[in-house]
Amino acid sequence: MTAPATPAANPEPLPTVPFDLFAKLDLRVATIRRAEPHPNADRLLKIQLDDGTPGGRQVCAGIKAWYDPATLVGKQVVIVANLEPRQIRGEMSQGMILAASEVLPGTAGERNVVVLSVEKPVPAGSKVS
Repeated sequence: MTAPATPAANPEPLPTVPFDLFAKLDLRVATIRRAEPHPNADRLLKIQLDDGTPGGRQVCAGIKAWYDPATLVGKQVVIVANLEPRQIRGEMSQGMILAASEVLPGTAGERNVVVLSVEKPVPAGSKVS
């Protein structure tokens, strides 16, 4: 039996977007090959991904408070593959790992964050639709 879901932090839905706009997102499965603390940021991890491309990619993710880097290695996650790359505190981030979050009941806004992962292994680079 599963525990009842707690209310979302922001239950109000955002405005709808046309399907054509949503279809521009390239959601893919990637396998975490290496994760380590970001050298210049207290809340970030620097993560090397196998995204099905020859060189893979690096992303910076604000999940350090919820994940020990060693426990992430080998985990398959869902990424936004076509997010414009940007420098984050001196490190290049080439995408975004998707995560869900909730405000923990009885706290002053403390959150729990869970990265989105796949139920069964699939090849790195598999399209999410």
